[in-house]
Amino acid sequence: MKILAFVDLHGSFKALKKLGQLAKKENPDIILCAGDISIFEQNLDYLMHKVSKLKKPVLAVHGNHEDEGTMKKSCSLFENITFIHGRAYEFNNVLFIGWGGGGFSLRDKELEKRTKEFKKKMEKFDKVVLLTHAPPYNTKLDRIIEESCGNKTIRNFISENTKKIKVAVSGHLHENAGAEDHVKETRVVNPSPFGKVITI
Repeated sequence: MKILAFVDLHGSFKALKKLGQLAKKENPDIILCAGDISIFEQNLDYLMHKVSKLKKPVLAVHGNHEDEGTMKKSCSLFENITFIHGRAYEFNNVLFIGWGGGGFSLRDKELEKRTKEFKKKMEKFDKVVLLTHAPPYNTKLDRIIEESCGNKTIRNFISENTKKIKVAVSGHLHENAGAEDHVKETRVVNPSPFGKVITI
């Protein structure tokens, strides 16, 4: 499966144009948005409309610049965009798990409550993709001036399910746009606003 992922667009029409060019060139099976497509929800519906025009199935979570409810409502306006925060979504025999928002805390108690549920859903799948806004702790995706400031709950979830989770996509920290690393066997990726193609 070929995935085109992006994050932290923040209303950039330059990035949208590049994303469109990449989608046309690579012809992905699915597109992932890891949040912060807007600047505090300015032009949110228009930005989602532009993403929908890429004419591919899109899975999205909200960032810290979007409210969960507002992002969910915006996604619902477009037939090919699905909001997957707190959900497990199957596409072509791959399970996608979404967890949006956050980015400023080391732990996420709500996610911790849901991990057993997600693990149960993962049992039937050989390939899982995790889509979060916040990056996993202690990776190249969460370093700011040599300090790790990512999320330990997300890292633990990846680490405990590394044989299932093939790729974890996240963003939030613009300084690390385009960065990649591994948590055990899992490839972790910040795809940047301009997008990155990931094959699993």
